[in-house]
Amino acid sequence: MEHRLDWALAACARILRPVVRLALAMGVKHPHLEELLRDLLIEEAQRSWRQQGVKRPNLSQISVTTGLNRKAVTAKVRSTVDPLPHTELSAAAKTFTLWLQMMTGDDALRRLPVTTESEEPSFERVARLASRGNIHHRTILDELVRLNMVAEDSGVAELMSDGFVPVEDLQSMLAFLGDNGRDHLLAAVSNTLGESPRMLERAVYARGLTLEDCANIERLARERWTGLHHELAREMTQAVDRAPADSKARIRVGIYTYYEDDEAAPKKSGPSR
Repeated sequence: MEHRLDWALAACARILRPVVRLALAMGVKHPHLEELLRDLLIEEAQRSWRQQGVKRPNLSQISVTTGLNRKAVTAKVRSTVDPLPHTELSAAAKTFTLWLQMMTGDDALRRLPVTTESEEPSFERVARLASRGNIHHRTILDELVRLNMVAEDSGVAELMSDGFVPVEDLQSMLAFLGDNGRDHLLAAVSNTLGESPRMLERAVYARGLTLEDCANIERLARERWTGLHHELAREMTQAVDRAPADSKARIRVGIYTYYEDDEAAPKKSGPSR
């Protein structure tokens, strides 16, 4: 166990490197990250003590846990402010997902009238069902059009994307990065700390390929994910509908690929976990 701290720091370095890359690209400086890290240390220390049955951990307990002095702990007077939207609460995302589900059996549903007097499917009906009637369909449609994920012409709405990836909206993209990255790492951390139940967290890896081969493999993953995405979304929708009103559990299932031309690669290696 004498190397435990070194191992943990090395793992943190691997995790934080892309975070630092993002921070530098967005103009974030050391003082910003230092303040953020301090605040997160305190918040997580408070959470840890509460899990141990201490409702209101005192300054000394937080100071010992984090290594911060009492003055730094005292300076933390309020919770970290998160200016990003929560992706799971997006009515636009819910509407888009439901519409995509409907299309799996009939590609003609890619184009829907915005409204209709008949019993035929319409964007208005999809939006009302997805948002449970809490948000006007016009507001949701305008948001999807703004994100270039839906086109509207002559009273008809058309899906322009096969996944809710709002590349035209930096704030939304950062929100998805934060939410998806957080939950992926929470699953890995939970497994590493031996928490129960064990979370699904797997990957397959190979080195020594061409970039063309990498692109082909990513294409295969995208194609397989499309079918699984629809199946999972349908099951989640049904689960939410049948759950008691006071249910609070949440789940996120994701997939990722990443490839690059690694100049530092020492040699070829076959597929591995």
